[in-house]
Amino acid sequence: MRRAALAVLLASAALASPAAQPQTAPPTFRTGANYVRVDVYPTRNGMPVDDLRRDDFELLDDKVPQTIDEFERVVIRSAGPQETRREPNTIAESRQAAVEPRARVFVLFLDVNHVELAASRRIRTPLVEALDRLIGPDDLIAVMTPEMSARDITFARRTTAIEGFLTRYWWGERDRLNFKDPVEDLYARCYPGIPRPGDATAPDQGIAQEMILRRREKQTLDALEDLVRFLGGVREERKAVIAITDGWRLYERNNALARPIDGQVPTGPIIGINPATGTLGTRPPDSTGRTANGDCERDRFALSQLDDATQFRFMLDEANRVNTSFYPIDPRGLAVFDEDIVPAAGVGAGINANPTVPPAEDGARLFARNTSLRTLAEATDGLAVVNTNDLSRGLRRIADDLSSYYLLGYYSTGKLDGRFHALTVRVKRPGVQVRARRGYLATTEAAAASAAAAPVVAPAAAANARAIESALASLSTAGRELPMRLHASAGWTPANVATVWAVAEAGRATQEDWAGGGQADAMLVDASGRTVATGRAQIAPGGTTARIALTSSTLAAGEYQLQVRTKGARAAAPGSDVLRISVPTAPQAASALFFRRGPATANRDVPTADLRFRRSERLRVDVPTPAADAVTARVLDRNGNPLPIPVTAAVRDDPDGSRWQSADVSLAPLAPADYLVELTTAAGRTLLAFRVIP
Repeated sequence: MRRAALAVLLASAALASPAAQPQTAPPTFRTGANYVRVDVYPTRNGMPVDDLRRDDFELLDDKVPQTIDEFERVVIRSAGPQETRREPNTIAESRQAAVEPRARVFVLFLDVNHVELAASRRIRTPLVEALDRLIGPDDLIAVMTPEMSARDITFARRTTAIEGFLTRYWWGERDRLNFKDPVEDLYARCYPGIPRPGDATAPDQGIAQEMILRRREKQTLDALEDLVRFLGGVREERKAVIAITDGWRLYERNNALARPIDGQVPTGPIIGINPATGTLGTRPPDSTGRTANGDCERDRFALSQLDDATQFRFMLDEANRVNTSFYPIDPRGLAVFDEDIVPAAGVGAGINANPTVPPAEDGARLFARNTSLRTLAEATDGLAVVNTNDLSRGLRRIADDLSSYYLLGYYSTGKLDGRFHALTVRVKRPGVQVRARRGYLATTEAAAASAAAAPVVAPAAAANARAIESALASLSTAGRELPMRLHASAGWTPANVATVWAVAEAGRATQEDWAGGGQADAMLVDASGRTVATGRAQIAPGGTTARIALTSSTLAAGEYQLQVRTKGARAAAPGSDVLRISVPTAPQAASALFFRRGPATANRDVPTADLRFRRSERLRVDVPTPAADAVTARVLDRNGNPLPIPVTAAVRDDPDGSRWQSADVSLAPLAPADYLVELTTAAGRTLLAFRVIP
């Protein structure tokens, strides 16, 4: 029942109809001129350091110092109510959302075969509380178990379904008494551990039990290895895996498991004379019920040769290469013994069938499990919650550890050689420890040339040229210094309400007038001179922009004049500007809102009417839309040729009822020039021009 419920949860928690969605291959990353992003987690005495500057960091690529072009501190804000978090609609959309560098990506790994029933119940409340506190509004989380393929996981922003499952079900199965897995049941029938008449112990005593335990550990390690590889293709930035598990013994070769039984070594089916037919063949079950299944014998030999310790080390190396950190949690708390009185996966009959584990051996097993979890965390820059009954405190430490970080971006001076490049990040301030990705896989010269030569996929050439020319026309005043800049976008909300969004921005000459705050008033006037909508916004002290929304029940598609009047607290006289704008028919949109983020904005997204940006900034464009269709985005040069620059595209719902197709891009890889952001949905595409200046 628990496994069935968990399967339903994992299949349906994130997507409304995931079965209908095609499986998509993990995306690959192409970054022009080896532009590399690095997320850095500096701490002092275990607490995040939040006041570092660009000059405090040193970044080395294969031991060669690099110039940091992009610098941003990311602070995770509270997620707010579950119903306000917009879920991805498709698998592809969830994977695209995971690429956003300021969104964190989590996977909750429930190691069902290495957690007891009571322990899964014990972890329920602190884990639910931690998830609610940990997951931010833009973060994504998926759930995985050892029985799943990593390609089956789906990312979601809401944790309601996960919390509901953890509350309703006890999912731990390490100490279950019956075998639900048909392979485990087969092992129990092949090696029942029943002594023959006159014998004190069975020749196969303990074999099925060890085979089952080894297979369970192998399943878990294979699943984690699969997950690490998959996450490496999801995104470059850090991925966090919260693993709920007792840990692992990391089995090594054991020739005793492959010992002969009745003179037969486990290399294949046991051969003998079949008394029913008198012919040579596979021996049938004897009077004790013992069978001679060839699959069992092959598995017995294979499981006896396991080297889980080596596989574990390889998995840690791969996790470091793909920037994946583990946060393992032992839900037992402060465990005294590893085994219960009734051994896990016990098989057989009689007092000696599954003897109690001696205290010294039990202590060694417990130590091995705890060590495996500590090693998993330490080797991947995570944290382990082990040997503590205060699970809530341990989970709070994980939340604090991931609450803020820094994003660094740079042009690598290394070669485009397709090889792994080691990264080193240091902080000049004494006493600060730094955790950052260990390296990245560079692209090749051939791949970079292929990307640069990629043909433009667009409508007919003439129509495409006109669309590009029209978009670039918006930059006609970009080089002029004006007292005030005005920019606007028009479109429709999901409630089918026409709205105009205006952004007024002070020019250099008037910024001092706005330093003490102020007010901006706007109105829309139709062709007859009638005012059909008005709006007002406050200018924050020290701010330079005001964003105003104008809407009314009488606002319809058509041509309008937008009039904006501003009054700064320190201005001798008000300022004003006028802009003509068209409100298109639903569901179309006119233009978009532009946002900048960088050192000058204290790393906050600030609306702007100035379409000039610096390479130290990030650009976000928002196109209003009433639809929830998935959106993709890319950067084009002024001739319409696509550039290999990573762009994050998503659909976002705002609290005021508006919905936006959004694209976010770091400008550090771009040289000074004019560019276009292309957003594409099933309904068509939108071209938006911007300029990068020195």
